[in-house]
Amino acid sequence: MTPAETLDLLDWPRLCQHLATFAATKLGAIAARQLPIPPSQQETAFLLRQTQEVYGLEIRLTTGLPFKGIEDIGDSLERAERQGMLTGIELLKIATTLAGARQLRRVIEEQEETPTLQELVADLRTYPELEQQIHHCIDERGDVTDRASVKLTEVRIKLRGQRDRIHEKLQRIIQRQGNALQQPLITQRRERFTLPVRASHKEQIPGIVHDTSSTGSTLYIEPHSIVEAGNQLRQIQRQEQREIEIVLQGLTAEVAAVQPDLEQLLATVTVLDLATARARYSLWLEANPPRFIPPDQPMTLRELRHPLLVWQERHEQGRAVIPIDVQIRPQIRVVAITGPNTGGKTVTLKTLGMAALMAKVGLFVPAREPVELPWFDGVFADIGDEQSLEQSLSTFSGHIRRISRILGEMTPASWGWRFGGGARTDPSEGSALAAALLHYLADHAQLAIATTHYGELKALKYQDPRFENASVEFDQATLAPTYRLLWGIPGRSNALAIAQGLGLDGGIIAAAQAQMGEGVEDVNHVIAGLEAQRKEQEEKAQAAAALVAQAERFYQEVSERAQLLQARELELKRSQEVAVMEAIATAKAEIAQVIRNLQQQKPTGQAAQQATAELEAIAQTHLPKRQPPRLPSYFPAVGERIRIPRLGQTAEVLAIEGNQKAIVQFGLMKTTVNLSEIESLDGKTVDPPEPPKAKVPVTKTPPPRAAVRTASNSLDIRGQRVSQMETEVEAAIQQALNAGILWIIHGKGTGKLRQGVQDFLTGHPQVERFELAPQNEGGAGVTIAYLQ
Repeated sequence: MTPAETLDLLDWPRLCQHLATFAATKLGAIAARQLPIPPSQQETAFLLRQTQEVYGLEIRLTTGLPFKGIEDIGDSLERAERQGMLTGIELLKIATTLAGARQLRRVIEEQEETPTLQELVADLRTYPELEQQIHHCIDERGDVTDRASVKLTEVRIKLRGQRDRIHEKLQRIIQRQGNALQQPLITQRRERFTLPVRASHKEQIPGIVHDTSSTGSTLYIEPHSIVEAGNQLRQIQRQEQREIEIVLQGLTAEVAAVQPDLEQLLATVTVLDLATARARYSLWLEANPPRFIPPDQPMTLRELRHPLLVWQERHEQGRAVIPIDVQIRPQIRVVAITGPNTGGKTVTLKTLGMAALMAKVGLFVPAREPVELPWFDGVFADIGDEQSLEQSLSTFSGHIRRISRILGEMTPASWGWRFGGGARTDPSEGSALAAALLHYLADHAQLAIATTHYGELKALKYQDPRFENASVEFDQATLAPTYRLLWGIPGRSNALAIAQGLGLDGGIIAAAQAQMGEGVEDVNHVIAGLEAQRKEQEEKAQAAAALVAQAERFYQEVSERAQLLQARELELKRSQEVAVMEAIATAKAEIAQVIRNLQQQKPTGQAAQQATAELEAIAQTHLPKRQPPRLPSYFPAVGERIRIPRLGQTAEVLAIEGNQKAIVQFGLMKTTVNLSEIESLDGKTVDPPEPPKAKVPVTKTPPPRAAVRTASNSLDIRGQRVSQMETEVEAAIQQALNAGILWIIHGKGTGKLRQGVQDFLTGHPQVERFELAPQNEGGAGVTIAYLQ
């Protein structure tokens, strides 16, 4: 477990306060401020699943999960359980909470990829009948309505009637005795109706004085004529109050009957609100989900930021947060961080401790992915002074007492921080004590991180592979820390450099360097060299990263341009296809018009010539223009000297056979070679001729067969239905195949039978074409089918 003392040292309560601002309900804010640390990894995994699912909903949904209407009804439920009577306002809050919980459950059940949240709300009971009963009896102001009970309705009717009678009597008095009143109005004092009478005219309106103005000039008198009516009004009001209490007690009893379910509903809603607060806070921090790794894998936290510093930067005009990189090998048990004061060592400790605690409670960690760290049973810290005048504790004593408590509570899976390492005592004894303590932590803790100025602790890395050095960077040019964490390199205190920069006498600085000895100075030079090498490597890595980013950017731009070109090509292809289809449709229409004109005219040679000319004109308009043949860039001439690389010979061209071959002679030998095998003496080659395009055979309409009409090639279907004629037409086609022609007599009529015949012939595989018969052979009443 993590003790409260450690939580205070790490400023955990401040983070919980920030988390509470992201809660939607009062209960959620209270739970966030009292956020417990889960004792097991299973509980943490459950909380992280909740956070991740709500995180996804916050991105997908416009307004996130709804918590409207949900109130803190815990005290009301407790009073109902103890048989106390709830007020109308309290009952109204219970009703709105039930409605809000039902809406929350509905939204979760409608979403995908939320199994953990759906499991939470699966058994949620929202009692809509109780909500309706409350709204039936309680209005939006929390008052009991007239319809709550029949008896209450009757009592309130009597109450209004009695009040009206009192008002009528008072109005008559006002009209008669208006000069005796300060103002002509009806007032109430001590729940009795009164008139503001001038003190000097009190005898004109005898009655009971219930109140007096501050100056004594006005008396609030209840006239004797309405006293009895006022008494009756009070009795009716007491009856009304009894009926109201009966209604409220009945509703309270209904709430008490389901009190355990309502307690569970309240707990579930609080869990959901707390998960929502964690998700919204993680989203605001731009954090990433942690992954708990086995102890044999390295711990990785890149660009880790302290959440409280992020809050200061965004809400309190703080300076920009400088992230740190943490990567600890699995065999490392102790990390010793060194460096100058105010260099950021303590902030580094707190940042790491805060990251571990945030992961344990189900929060995302403000670091770059992947966020990988082992599970720690407990987190312990000893940071800062613990001086106590009351307990007579010095700084050293306070540290020792705290460390003793930590060692007593720590487990092998604990994570500890130590600030100071034996400070505020004799340096030699403090160094020895610090080294012994770190060795003990290496044996008994999963990970310990300590800050120190002792040079002896820097050497532990080279004596024990379980130790690692780290340091906070210090810029000697500006004498200011950069707050960057450097791994593998011990830090320097830079005390002499700071003193020299601040103007301390040079002789004193030289004397101090002489006191340190050459060994210490050599170590400082070695560390400075390592820092310089690291800085050089980081600059090279940054340059390489910039090149990679530039290459990725260029690749992205090229990919986008390629996609744009593909889209343009596709659009151009579509437009071309549309243009071709439109041209084909236009050509078909024009051809059809030519055919109709030809059919309507008397078949003569002149008409046929005219139709042929029109078809050629259509072809010239719609068929693609032929491109002139492309001439080769080089072509050998007869008598020209050329080279044949395949034979390694120089030859003379004797003749050219078409565009494919050439007869050449070299020496006494003549041969025929392909033009593609030769080249000019200056290296030019013959462009291969384009392959001849296959000629599309032009289908010529065969001359009409001898249209001799006989009984064997004629079929009369006049009077039949369209659905009946197909069988007879099929049989007639088979019978007339040898003749090659079939006359189908269908008559003119409405044209439906003719259309049905032609539709049947259109899809028939043995019908080459069909046409209407000449006028002297029946015209539109006869269709001639040419068979194949």
